[in-house]
Amino acid sequence: MREAVKGEFARGWSVLLAATLGTMCGASPLPYNTIGSFLQPLGQEFGWNAGAVMTAVMCFGLSGCACAPIVGALADRHGARVVGLLSLLGFALVFAALGLTGSLAMFYAGYLLIGMVGIGSTPVTWSRAVNLWFVRQRGLALGIMLTGTGLAAFFLPATTVFLIKEWGWRWAYAVLALLPLLVALPVVWAFMREPATGQAPVAVSGGEPIDRTGFTLAQAARDHRFWIMMLAFLVISVAYGGFHTNLQNMVRLKGLSRETGALIAGCVGLAIIVGRIGAGMLVDRVWAPLAAFPLLAMPAIGCLIFISDTTSTGLIVLAAVMLGGAAGAEADMIAYLAGRYFGMAYYGRIYGMLYASFGCGAAISAPIYGYVFASTGSYTPILAVAAVMFAGGAALLLLLGRYPASLPTVRVGPAVPAHSS
Repeated sequence: MREAVKGEFARGWSVLLAATLGTMCGASPLPYNTIGSFLQPLGQEFGWNAGAVMTAVMCFGLSGCACAPIVGALADRHGARVVGLLSLLGFALVFAALGLTGSLAMFYAGYLLIGMVGIGSTPVTWSRAVNLWFVRQRGLALGIMLTGTGLAAFFLPATTVFLIKEWGWRWAYAVLALLPLLVALPVVWAFMREPATGQAPVAVSGGEPIDRTGFTLAQAARDHRFWIMMLAFLVISVAYGGFHTNLQNMVRLKGLSRETGALIAGCVGLAIIVGRIGAGMLVDRVWAPLAAFPLLAMPAIGCLIFISDTTSTGLIVLAAVMLGGAAGAEADMIAYLAGRYFGMAYYGRIYGMLYASFGCGAAISAPIYGYVFASTGSYTPILAVAAVMFAGGAALLLLLGRYPASLPTVRVGPAVPAHSS
């Protein structure tokens, strides 16, 4: 067993590295972790309120949701490397172009386009490759891959504030676009690949290669567990998305500086890293829904901290850490549960649908938080609702039941040939 685990990492470490950097520099973390820093300069230049700016995140999220199942199917057919490379390039170009914004319609169009061309640079693509290389330590491997978003959440808020302060918000967009172009793209080009025909690992419970077993999307859609996951991730993401993107503004309302707000937002990134690796290790040993429940429910306490009158920096940091820990666990759970309950044969399509649910919730959440604040001058009403949603969404996953004892063997198209790096 131990030798098999070591063998997985020996064979798949380079793919895992590429997936981690692709995740860190892709369209999953960059729009969400920078928009809060652009809120004030955009408001000063154009007079846009928080709700108007955060609607751009909704445009990005909804277009990404619509395209996620399509991109997942393309990754199933053509492999993660091709889809990921094209998406990283497109995302970098569109994100840099946001610095040319001259109107709210143009701003929204840019974020809408990011969702369309950038969704292939998210875990929708990368998690397929990682799932194919890792079986016994799949949870840990996915956790490591998804630390990419935690690393981004750690350094992006402070970096974005610095870039805006030194060169203005327009150049900040252009400089940030170098991350997918100069950091992720070369590594993905060199190392991202999938197992060649007949080289995919065998499932833990059987002798079939894991890329040949699993539900079709139609079969998954007839399974109640698929809809439980969809609803749970939707509910939690609606609570989470706006909390994250508006966090820096919430911190400012507590009387702390913009720089301090960026540092506290960075604490979310560190917590995401811990949450993802911790959740990944747990689900390799414990029934995943049971491991997920306390991790996904704890931001409810963070909501109560921000609702209170406290100005304690320590408590505010604690709330941010709880938020980040849950974010780390949720992304792990989507990828892990999709593969564990429905298999890998049509993983891209199924994961794409589940990711769309998560992305859609996070997308509509950001402007909801923003408009509640714009209309009431407080985040208290939406935070009270969010506290209930965090706990309720986490509890839904407990209804999934045991992992399937076996998965159907299906005929799929020819496996994607390995890339020679």
